[in-house]
Order: sequence, then structure tokens, then C-alpha cells
Amino acid sequence: MLRGRESLKRIIGKRRRFLPNLSRILSSSSSSSSNCLKVENDEKFIINDSDSAITKAESKATNDDSEDVVSVNDFVTCPVCSNQICGDDRSVNSHLDLCLVRGTKRKLSQRTLLQFSFCSKLKDNKCVDEGVLAETNVIQDSEPKKNDPPQLASISNDKVTCAISQCEMTGLDDGSSLKSSLALDSISQQADSLNNIVDDSINDMVDAYSVDLESGASNFDMQGILSELSGMVLKTCIVGRKYVDAAEVVSGASIYFLRNPTNIKDPNAIKVVSPDFGSGTVLGFLPRELAQHMSPLIDKYQINFKGVITSVPKNSLDIVPVEIMCLNTPSRNEVAKDDIPMLNSSCINIFRLMKSGEICPQSPIKYQQNFRLMIEEALRGNLCLFTDAEKLFLDSFSSMSDDSQRLFVRLYTRKGPWFRISSLTYPEILDYQQAVNELSEASYVCSFGYKSEVIDNVLEELLHILTVNELCEILKILKKDSKVGLRKKELIESLHSSYKDGLCPLLPSLIIDRTSTCVRISSFAESLLWRVQRLFFLDGEQDLSAFLLVDLRILKYPEYKCTISHPVFFARSDLLAYEEAIEVAQIMDQSLDEGNSKLVLQCIEIAESQLSNYIRMKDQSLPLESEAPFLQCFSAAWVNSKIVLLGVSFHEQERRYQDAIKLLKLLLNSYAYDGRRGYWTLRLSVNLEHMGCIEESLCVAEDGVLDPWVRAGSRMALQRRVIRLGKPPRRWKVPSYAASVKRKITEVHIQGRPLNGKVGMKSRFYGEDGEQCGVEELALQFYAGEGGWQGVHTESGIWLTIYGLLMWDVIFSDVPNTFRTKFQNAPLDMDSDNFYVARKLIIELHLQKIHEGMAEAILIMSWELHFGTLCRGVNWERNSLSELRAAVTCIGGPCLANLCRLLAQDYRSWTSGMPDLLLWRFHGEYKGEAKLVEVKGPRDRLSEQQRAWLLTLMDCGFTAEVCKITPPAVT
Repeated sequence: MLRGRESLKRIIGKRRRFLPNLSRILSSSSSSSSNCLKVENDEKFIINDSDSAITKAESKATNDDSEDVVSVNDFVTCPVCSNQICGDDRSVNSHLDLCLVRGTKRKLSQRTLLQFSFCSKLKDNKCVDEGVLAETNVIQDSEPKKNDPPQLASISNDKVTCAISQCEMTGLDDGSSLKSSLALDSISQQADSLNNIVDDSINDMVDAYSVDLESGASNFDMQGILSELSGMVLKTCIVGRKYVDAAEVVSGASIYFLRNPTNIKDPNAIKVVSPDFGSGTVLGFLPRELAQHMSPLIDKYQINFKGVITSVPKNSLDIVPVEIMCLNTPSRNEVAKDDIPMLNSSCINIFRLMKSGEICPQSPIKYQQNFRLMIEEALRGNLCLFTDAEKLFLDSFSSMSDDSQRLFVRLYTRKGPWFRISSLTYPEILDYQQAVNELSEASYVCSFGYKSEVIDNVLEELLHILTVNELCEILKILKKDSKVGLRKKELIESLHSSYKDGLCPLLPSLIIDRTSTCVRISSFAESLLWRVQRLFFLDGEQDLSAFLLVDLRILKYPEYKCTISHPVFFARSDLLAYEEAIEVAQIMDQSLDEGNSKLVLQCIEIAESQLSNYIRMKDQSLPLESEAPFLQCFSAAWVNSKIVLLGVSFHEQERRYQDAIKLLKLLLNSYAYDGRRGYWTLRLSVNLEHMGCIEESLCVAEDGVLDPWVRAGSRMALQRRVIRLGKPPRRWKVPSYAASVKRKITEVHIQGRPLNGKVGMKSRFYGEDGEQCGVEELALQFYAGEGGWQGVHTESGIWLTIYGLLMWDVIFSDVPNTFRTKFQNAPLDMDSDNFYVARKLIIELHLQKIHEGMAEAILIMSWELHFGTLCRGVNWERNSLSELRAAVTCIGGPCLANLCRLLAQDYRSWTSGMPDLLLWRFHGEYKGEAKLVEVKGPRDRLSEQQRAWLLTLMDCGFTAEVCKITPPAVT
């Protein structure tokens, strides 16, 4: 793999299905190049222009950020939801559209809309005449006909969805969105007519009786209300089962209700008992909202209720759905005149609860809660990074029904992009059709049905959701030859090519006949939620599965305090530039997979241009001291530097050294204070030597040795280059570090019987027990036999584990801005110099304890307190506590303190290249000695990083040596 690609993959994380800026990024590329990428561009996702409107709205919002600033006092009250909203035209229009689509509270007529006090702000007063009539005519023309397929009756028509999408997201200032909202009012009213008859009767009854109660009428029909109550079935549930010895429930079992006025938490509590399981076994309680109004009916008016269990939940402690019926009601003569208002008020409130659905809450679904938490947290901490339209869009998610929220999260976490509605089977989702309708109206999903406009790329995607049998069936209908044994990919290519050639125009209808209506996440929703997810986790490799792993207790994150005083992104423009750089990185990564060198070079050119602009802007602006310099990894410049570094490796692989030199000089000019300068300087010196520029290569190496940001193996390599290239007559003076670099490292030679001697293959030998083994196992056997050494083959693993356990309290100490999410296994500055600088006092105090011999006690305490908790570098399974204790005891406090200080000062540079073996042996019960060994096979040699480690360890007081395995001499 090319150097730098693994790091770029970590930045990209999970590849996005939709890249919103792809067409603009690659505008200069040929169509053939962009088609090689299996990435959706803007045109690919347009279905009846709904996504196009959203994309345009997003770009408009991006360009018009300055117009979004509204005075704090310039707020108005929404007459639909009663919330305070910004008073500018765009916010008002967008908010009204969302309220009308959601159907919050009451529908508003055109006349009512025009009476709003803020409608006078509209510049165009023609919004009531021909504009409304034109949109209404379009909607009427697009209504499903009686002879349309049945699924179209329950799914919103695509053109209706598109109209909603446009008015939701554009928020234009010319009054056009108000036209849409008026038309949408009629759409919503038509949709309401599809509600079931029971709900309509409840609504009418509540409205009718509410008028009488609110007006104070004394002679309304009390007996009518009681008759309605006695003839109605109340759907609710049993809650609070964890507070009682919850007995087993059986579907269809009868239940009765007992008042529990002595309940400490709720004096209105009503117990649910079942006579089917012994003497009045308590199953739980009725919901508090319902008990508040039922308890007076039971206490004062002796109204009795009974019920039946309608279904049994999977979890015994979950809510249990039930139906309640009224057994008796008092006559008018049995109720005192003064009690009539209270009696009727209680009944009306029960009707209201039925209408709202609050008396039958659904069990909380964890993934639904997690998704909403992610949105809320991302918005709360980054409000300035979202436009008003985006905020309204994200806020609308929490107001959707549970079915809609759950369906969206399910689809969002699946591969897709298209899904058959008929194949969706999730037990927690009750009404798929209604959920799809609501999500379509809110522009969270797009649907494809019989009347949808056919787009070539969409058609190809829909072919992938067909089974092989369905594909073969279509081929037979089209009378095309289908050879036996063809793969699905070949069948799709055959059908798609025939459609593009115009040979099978009926293909879209044949597909939809088999799939029925299909849905996918809208491009706008996907892009916006990708941004939300990245802001929440700040890690491309983490997604919603992190919540699941924590909930299942598979992963456990450490406890720490999040103290945030410095934003990751100062402005929306910084975030958008960062996102665009990640898109370029993904395009480059995919192009490398597909072997598209032309597109790889274009991505390198884009990143190079952006990095050059960054240098110019940095030179023109005044240098500012950042409170959190380690946050620069969340900048576009940082991502572009990763792309350019990968470009260096790509050019070197192609032997284009001049291009590589140009990019390396750009990187060195971009970052004067960066730990990566060592590798960049080394590659620049090597490539200059390849070009025959020996003198320049030597100068670069000499400057690199003096650079304080060049460290570890890179520094060692540059020093050796200076010594090698700087021989007389180029340089007469011997560098001061020559003796240190040429220091001898102890070598031990052992013979082994090789199994293979092929170049490029890992060496295998026969061990002392006759079994096959690698060079490291052979060396362990040798040291065990020679000096009674115990040890492990671990390389960096055991050292990072020891460091993490000994320095646990330091790593997770409260340092501002280093912990920003709940899913971190290390502070954000752990790879930077800031880690040691910000904690120098507590680090040195802690190292003093280690130096004085308290390492083993600290290790044991950390192991017992934090076992299984995630911490960067700590592997709980690879080494046992006894091995770690033995190693720490034999190494000794001074050596451990020096090693921990080295890692704390520069964790990034010193986490690789550690010796293969850690050996120890005891002298008595509490004392011992340790040795570190780098094992090399017959054709191996030390890398510069390994040599730097061995020399540094020797300086820290360790015993270190190289063990070379050689085959027996041939006689």
C-alpha cells in the first residue's frame, strides 16, 4: 500500500454514497473519467427535481450566510405551533411550510394565512391569485386515479413530494414559498381525509364538547358524553412493570383496575390487576396522564372499568398494550349539579388523550433515541455551522411519528441506496406506508413509483435490488437470450445496455411491477446527516454502531470531563472546506482502487492548489496563537496535506521524482511546526539524490538534522545521509553526531534450520522442540535455554499497554478541548506536543512516583479499576496482569519513568519500531532484570526507526541487543 493511504482512509471513514460537490470538484474532468467512479453526482440523484431544489437551496444558504443574521429581538410567534421564530422572510416561510406539512395543531386556510401579522413583509402580494391556482391545478392533475395500482393510493405522489421539498428548503424572499404553503394546505387536507373513521369521530366529539366547556355553557349534553364513554374502547397500556413483581401476561387475558391513593409518587395511581393469576396479582399501572382523569371517575362517581390484554411484549418489563371498556356510568340524577363540570371535564380530557395518542406510548427504541441524541448534540454545540433551513430540517425529525423516525434510521444505517417497501420487515414499525408518506413530505426520503421520471443512473441502481430470478424473468419477457449460469452483474449489464440502446423501453415498468414503490434516503438528508455525524463523533471511523456497541456492553469508554472553550470550526466556511477536502480524498481513494490514474492526478492537483492557497492566506494574515493547535487536523489544509503526501508516494511509484519533489517542498512550506516534517524532509533528500542533485540533497539533509520537528527514525536516517553524502571533498568537517550514530549495538548470532529460503517470504525455522516456528519464537526458545529468560513477542504492544495503565490518570485528566465527545479512547492532543506541555506538572509528579518504585502498585490499581475500558494502546487480552507485573518489576522504576516521559513528549514518533522481544528474569522475589531484543532473519536489517529505538533505550538505561538468526554454514 502507498505510504499515507492508510492515514487517508482513516480520515475518510465509511465512504459516502453521495458526494454533493462532486460535479463541481471534477468540473474540469472529462465525462469518461467521472463515469469511472461509482459515485453519485448531483444529476444522478434528481427524481422529479425534488433533490435538485434541495441542493440549490443548500448552495444558496451557503452563499447567503451573511443574510441569515437576524436581530435577537426580531422574532415572531408561529400561529401553528406557537414557537418563537426568526422574523426574516426566509425563516418564516420555511418554518410555516414545515408546520403545515407536519400538520401540527390545526390546518390553516388561505384566508387565515393572509391575516398573519408578518405577511405584510412580503414583497409580492400576488401570492394569492394565479400562483396558488396554478400550483393547485398541478396538484389536482397529479392525484392518483382510481385505476392506478393500489400502492399508489397510500404513497405520496412523487410530484407532490417534490413540491413539498422545494417549499421546505428554498425559503425564498419573494413570497414564492408562501404560494407553496397555500397549496400544501390543500394537500394536507386531502391527506387528512384518508384518516380512519374512528379518529375523525373522536376529533369531532372533542371539538364539539370543548366549545361548550370553554364557553361555560351549563346545559350541554352530559348524558351524551357518558354514553360516548361507555360505548368507547380506550387503547392504552400497562406501565411501571419494573416497580412490581410483574407476573406473566397472556394475550387476551382480562384485567381490572384498583385505585392506589397511597402511592407516594402519584396519588392518582391506578393499579392493573389480573384475576387470572391468583388473588389480584398486580401487573403494573395505567399511564399517569390517563390515571389523572380516570381516578375521579372511579373515586367520586363509582364508574368501573375492565380491560383485556391485546398483545404480549418480548421483554417482560416493557409496556403491555391493553384495551379498556367502561362497565357502568351514573345517570344525570345521580350526579350533583356542582359535580357535573368536573365529571364532563374528566371525560373530555380522556377523549383528548385518545386523540393525541399519549395514553398508549410505544416502548422506547434505543437506536431511535441515539439518533435523536446525535442530532441534538451536534446542533447544540455547532449552531453557527448550520443555516436556518438546515436547522428547521433537522428539528423536524423529532416531530415526526415514531414509525417515521425508526424507518429512517433503519434505512440510513443500511447499504442501499434503494429499498423495496414491500420487503421492509421491522417489528417495531407498525405502519410503513404512513411512515414513508411522512418522510417523503419532509424530504427525508425520495420514492420511485409508476409515475416517476426515469433516469438512467436510477434505473441501474433499481436493477440491483432485483433477484437473479426476477432479472431472468424480465429477460425472457423481452425475448433476450439469457445464458444459464450468468452472474447477477452480467444480467444487470445486459438489461441496462439494452435500455440505453433503446431496445427495451418497457424496462422501467417491468422493474416497478416487481419491486412496487421503492424509497431511498434523499441526497440532502444524507449529506446533512453525514455532517451531523462527523461533528458529533469527530472521527470518520465512528458511526451509529458506536452507540450499539456501548449499549450491548461490548465496548466501554473511559470516564472523563468534556471542557470545551474552543470551537473545532470557527465558521461555516471552514466546515464546508473541510468537507470538500474529504470528498476529494474519497475520490482519490476510489480512483486508486479502480486504477484510474488520470483522476488520481486530478485529485492531487486539486489538493496542491488548495494547499498553495492556504500558504498565501497564511502569509497575508497575522499569526495567531491558537488555544488548541492540535485541532488543526480538522481543517481542509490538513486533509489536503494528506492527499498531497499520498500523491508523493504515487509519483515515486511511477518514478516521477520531479513531481514528488515539488509536492514535498509545498508540504514543508505549509507546515513549519509539524511532526511529519521528518518524513517529508527525508523523502525530499532521497528524491533529489535520485535526480542526481547530490549537493542539494545533502543540504536538505543537513537542514533537516537541525530542524527540531525532525525526530526519531527520520532524524537518524538524515544524520546517516549527511555522513554518507558529506564525505570529502563535499564536506571536510565530520558532524558532531557521527560517533553517536555509528555506535555499535550488541549482536547475538544463533543458528536455525530454515524451512524456506525464498526471497520475499517470512523466514520459518524448526524450533528446538522440532516444531515449525518464526524467528521470534526461535529466539525466545534460545534465551529461555541460555539464561532462563522469560518473555513475550510483542513489539510495541506490551509497551503501549504498560504506558496506558501507568499513565491512565494523566491521559484522562481534565484538559480543556481535548475531550469533546462521549466516544473517545484518548485525548485529541495525544499525538501532539501539546499533550506534555499542557500536563507537564502532573506528568512529572506522576513520573516521580514511578521512578521511586510505585509502578507495580499503579499498574495493579489501573488494571482493577479500568479493566475492559477502552484506552488507546491498551490491549487487555494480549498480556495477563502477571506478565505485566513481572515486566514492570524487572524493568525498574528509573527506566520506566524515562520510557513514559519519552512517549508523553512525542507519542506519535515513538509508537512504532520498538524491539520484538521483552525478556525478564527474577533475582529473588522482588528484584530482577529486563532485556529488549530486536530479532532479524537471514535477509533482514535494522530500519532507521528500529536503530533509533535501540540507541534511545540504551540511553534510558535499558539492556538492548540484536539477535540475528542465520542458517547453518554449508560445508
